[in-house]
Amino acid sequence: MVFSSPLFLFFYLPVVLAAYHSTPNRYKNLTLLLFSLVFYAWGEPVYIFVMLASITVNYLLGRLVYRFRKRQKERKARLAVAGSVVFNLALLFFFKYWDFTASNLAAIGLGGMSVFGLALPIGISFYTFQIMSYTIDVYRGDAPVQKNFINIGIFVTMFPHLMAGPILLYKDMDAQINSRQHSAEKFASGVQIFIIGLAKKVLLANNIGKLWDVYSAMPASQLTVAGAWLGAIAFSLQIYFDFCGYSEMAIGLGRMLGFELKRNFDYPYVSKSVTEFWRRWHISLSSWFRDYVYIPLGGNRVGVPRLCVNLLIVWGLTGIWHGASWNFLLWGLYYGVLLIAEKLLLKRLLDRLPAAFGHLYTLLLVVIGWAIFSIEDFGSLLGYLRAMFGMAAGGLFDSAFLYYIVSYLPTLAVLGLASVPLGAQLWNHLPSTMQKAALPLLLLAGMVLCTAYLVDATYNPFLYFRF
Repeated sequence: MVFSSPLFLFFYLPVVLAAYHSTPNRYKNLTLLLFSLVFYAWGEPVYIFVMLASITVNYLLGRLVYRFRKRQKERKARLAVAGSVVFNLALLFFFKYWDFTASNLAAIGLGGMSVFGLALPIGISFYTFQIMSYTIDVYRGDAPVQKNFINIGIFVTMFPHLMAGPILLYKDMDAQINSRQHSAEKFASGVQIFIIGLAKKVLLANNIGKLWDVYSAMPASQLTVAGAWLGAIAFSLQIYFDFCGYSEMAIGLGRMLGFELKRNFDYPYVSKSVTEFWRRWHISLSSWFRDYVYIPLGGNRVGVPRLCVNLLIVWGLTGIWHGASWNFLLWGLYYGVLLIAEKLLLKRLLDRLPAAFGHLYTLLLVVIGWAIFSIEDFGSLLGYLRAMFGMAAGGLFDSAFLYYIVSYLPTLAVLGLASVPLGAQLWNHLPSTMQKAALPLLLLAGMVLCTAYLVDATYNPFLYFRF
């Protein structure tokens, strides 16, 4: 079950909201936990036991960490944290990377590992990182131990963020899990954010995604330079509005339930450097790697050689987190090299140049990065990149490119405007009376359009489903 489906919008969500808000406050967490487990079990009836095992093990290890720290048994506390990290990473490795590792070892003649062909549990990358943050935060003293099993279960399973984030940190959520405020104003703002996110996903991402599907399926012999760039730009817009839309739907749903989830995107395509781009894109993932990997490795407090190694480690892990494929590792290292270059030299140069140059430089590198990210087969990826860099078998452009650029020009224009804060700035300058009159009508129109699209369309991909 995904948020952008009639089943969720018109059956599951109304039932959850009605049950949750009619439940006394002391039982609201139990109600939310049960509905979240139903949400997960709807698509993963078997893997719900994997999730429950993860919650149980980390709950018990968190209690041990707290007990050992309280008794000043530092070594045992560290062992309990290490046990949590090893358990979570082993679970993630088995389901996400085992077959990838086995296949690659077999390819070089080392066939000792069997390929199981297991389906990837939905959201395992997200909830594994979240639950690891719990025991680490307890060890560091950044958050209190959670003695209520239902509450730690809520932190992991809460359905708004379960499948596509944002990645939550326990230290940010503990107080809200224990007690939170509900109000009509908060609920209404949640509905508003949810519908905006739904529109980004359904009306924007889905429509431009069809253009990327055309070019990603095109043989290298038919690619043109202009067509390859058009396809990569289409994917860049699709993945942004798909993932940003889901994150905003999660934030909106959270508010309907009384939670405040942190923003996950901040107009990344207005960035003037790659460094700035990663401060604005998937903020929760970048923050997680910064707090739990980069800083413990030494962060910026080390010499240049060690700094470069640390950045390559972090971005190699960031890449492979997204999927068990070599192109994801390449994508992560690609950004690691770019960030090293900016930190050591380019950032100072970019700061002296006109902002337009920084925008263009960043967008070009990001679009190339999305081409690497999106094509898993190395042969196809190489052919696509060759086309982007002028070595296309089909030449500079062809009639197909002219057809698609004309057909999608209005869509590209709308997506381009929606990816910058201009619309929000214009809205904020409107008189409050006009905003109050127009907002309900715009939200209703957005909901009606999304519903019509979902009922009529068969194309509704979820790009982060596999993560």
